Amino acid sequence: MRVLLLEDDYLYNISIKEYFEDLEFIVDSFDNGNEAYDALYENYYDLLLLDVRVPGMCGYEILKLIRDEGNKTPVIIITSLTDTKNLTMGYEYGCNDYLKKPFDLIELRYRVDNVVKNLCFKSNEKAIVLKDTFRFDIEKKSLFQGDDLVVLGQKEQAVISFLVQRRGFFVSIESLHENIWQNRDISYADIRMCIKRIRDKTSKEFIENKRYVGYRIEADR
Repeated sequence: MRVLLLEDDYLYNISIKEYFEDLEFIVDSFDNGNEAYDALYENYYDLLLLDVRVPGMCGYEILKLIRDEGNKTPVIIITSLTDTKNLTMGYEYGCNDYLKKPFDLIELRYRVDNVVKNLCFKSNEKAIVLKDTFRFDIEKKSLFQGDDLVVLGQKEQAVISFLVQRRGFFVSIESLHENIWQNRDISYADIRMCIKRIRDKTSKEFIENKRYVGYRIEADR
């Protein structure tokens, strides 16, 4: 997942960039709005994190311009401004969420996760194209490789659906335990075995994992 970060506060900039790069995001960071806006025409981004008060074009200006141009990339506004007028302006211009400084990085992570989750299945797509000729039928929650149905158990199907909804993000094993198994008294070894069964039916690369971080499924571009 590729993120554009516009933030002129050095400590915020470097801490956000390092935090998301540890989660294996690609982060292009800028402290000047003009440079950030130019980058939007040079690269594809899955998400924009825009501070408001920065040198050059402010975050609101960039947001308004890209929305007027038809760019629907998700945007989270980051700002120390707290008055209702500024909050209203961001939403009127088309931001997807707002985060007020100061904040914990884990809160930003949850905001990002929520924006992606809410947007993933709001398109007119009936299927999400994944890597290696796999595709996931959103309505039927069925996995196909080419034209062939991959036969899945109920939990396997639920895990894939959950990861596809959050595609591009690492999901912790704790999150899988909570959302798929509803915190039932099972061991994490059982969850890992479910992941292994999915890989046996697909490929080793179908579900990626990063030690101490979690699991993810990537969409094909």
